[in-house]
Amino acid sequence: MGDFVTGRLPRTGAGLLLLTAVAAVAHLAIARTAEPKSGPGGGQAAKYLSPTAMVADKAGKTIYIAQATAGRVAVFDVAARKVTATIAIGPPVSGVAISPNGTTLYVTAGGAQGKLCVIDIKSRKITARIPVGHTPISPVVSPDGKTAYVCNRFNNAIGVVGLAAGKQIKTINVPRQPVSADLSKDGSVLIVANHFPAGPASAKHIAAEVTILDTASRRDPVTLKLPNGSTSLRAVRVSPDGKYAAVTHTLARFRLPTTSLERHWMNTNALSIVDVPGRKLVNTIVTDDVDKGAPNSWALAWSSDSKRLCVTHAGSHEISVIDMTALLAKFGKALAKEQDQNVRNDLSFLVGLRRRIKLTGKGPRCITLIGTKAFVGEYFTDSLSVADIAPAKAKPKIESIALGPKTAMTEVRRGEMLFNDASISFQQWQGCATCHPDGRSDGLNWDLFNDGMGNPKNTKSLLWAHKTPPSMITGIRTDAKETVRKKIRFALFSVQPEKNALAILAYLKSLKPAPSPFLVNSKPSLAAQRGKLLFNNKAQCNSCHSGEFFTDQKKHNVSGKAFDTPTLIEVWRTAPYLYKGQAATILDVLSRKHNPKHQHGKTSKLTQKERGDLAQYVLSL
Repeated sequence: MGDFVTGRLPRTGAGLLLLTAVAAVAHLAIARTAEPKSGPGGGQAAKYLSPTAMVADKAGKTIYIAQATAGRVAVFDVAARKVTATIAIGPPVSGVAISPNGTTLYVTAGGAQGKLCVIDIKSRKITARIPVGHTPISPVVSPDGKTAYVCNRFNNAIGVVGLAAGKQIKTINVPRQPVSADLSKDGSVLIVANHFPAGPASAKHIAAEVTILDTASRRDPVTLKLPNGSTSLRAVRVSPDGKYAAVTHTLARFRLPTTSLERHWMNTNALSIVDVPGRKLVNTIVTDDVDKGAPNSWALAWSSDSKRLCVTHAGSHEISVIDMTALLAKFGKALAKEQDQNVRNDLSFLVGLRRRIKLTGKGPRCITLIGTKAFVGEYFTDSLSVADIAPAKAKPKIESIALGPKTAMTEVRRGEMLFNDASISFQQWQGCATCHPDGRSDGLNWDLFNDGMGNPKNTKSLLWAHKTPPSMITGIRTDAKETVRKKIRFALFSVQPEKNALAILAYLKSLKPAPSPFLVNSKPSLAAQRGKLLFNNKAQCNSCHSGEFFTDQKKHNVSGKAFDTPTLIEVWRTAPYLYKGQAATILDVLSRKHNPKHQHGKTSKLTQKERGDLAQYVLSL
């Protein structure tokens, strides 16, 4: 959970545009620590299934599908093309793995009090619930079946679980929000995709990282920083031959003013290839076409011979099937010509090397390959699309399979789908969720032209936006409703029916804060309790950050310009801080460097220990 003394704090989730002070009240922090009863969408009823992860047995006869909002695992019979049983676990369910001998399932579930559930496949009974970390995801099991690795997302750590002992025996710190992990075939290397960039958004190179860990020593992991602008990593998968790992992510062109979307002006959708034995990045390609984005690349699956790679595009409801043999050869040619740095900007690089296959459902977030058949789980339509990826010029026929009874979408559910749907934007380049994953932020600075050009600012989390008007960092929008309408027009460059804007607003209103990883047994620590006193008295942070949402909803002149006071709820998740994201941590915000004129609380006379206590309090909110 970070080094509290030095200030190396958990830096997870989306970026907050402005932190003018640090505030909150402990009783509200405690009230928010209960485990959420809804799924990842926030406010979604359990009647929705939301397939989010899947794994097939070795025989290819059964697929086990983690259903996030239903809080269960579905047992899918491949031959019969139907769900034959379900295993109740409790929402949210986030990941599933199978033991090497095929007798046991390992399922990650839960929020702040995360569990790795052990399920006997034959009896379909849960035999153990092993405590792990905050919001566990993407479990993987060692080839000998003795160890499981879990991404403890909001602890910024990998949990090492001794399966015989039935407990988490070690945690390994990684940069920021690990969301996906995979092992090499022999189990000697664990590769982890970290969701967001770490460090200040004002740095010259801002990119999320891939962690490579030697599983024998479990020490000194190698960190690979991806190309500038890489964010929102979603999945990592190692090829069956163990030579390469593929990573899906967004590649943002955040240095440019946001005046258009055409020809990847703002966001591209990318695939990075890692040399596993060499512990190095081979190259990064964009998976878009010249006039058509392939937005929000998400899940991955390799063919058994490592020659083809499938990528789901969750924002455009399709998959790409890439000829990896040809792709790697083309990488080599580009390197020989000293043009390898141009690959990531070439929208034609995949021409002739991949097929794009349109699916029948919405939101493909998980995939598995059985022979030449791709089984794709579609989050928003509770369905599977099945496509034959065998090399062919003909358009493959898509099977569409319902995973349960059809359920009408509520306004919130439809809004969540539209928020994640890039097909409503110009040439489907990006959706609302591209810059605001999970309704939060990509951690980057963008030069939006709603308040002139040449003044990039950090992306703001949308949590409680409807409760804390005005909107935008400079308060230029009256409220969240106006912001949604304007963003459809000026960020998606699209015109949509009013009902779509209202549905998206309904989804944003449903967002709820996650419990802070800085809480101890669901309560503020002793340091945080001391920090509360400092916040309300000596530091006078509550002069701006007051009320239920810890904002006076007024503008204050900081850095020579007036900015809207942001809420501090869930601030632990919203690094980097200040309007340009120039402060990497809350302690940085409180430092003399970033707060010389007491614009973010009266902190100059605080001791180092007091600053640490104050930071602990704010991060507990």
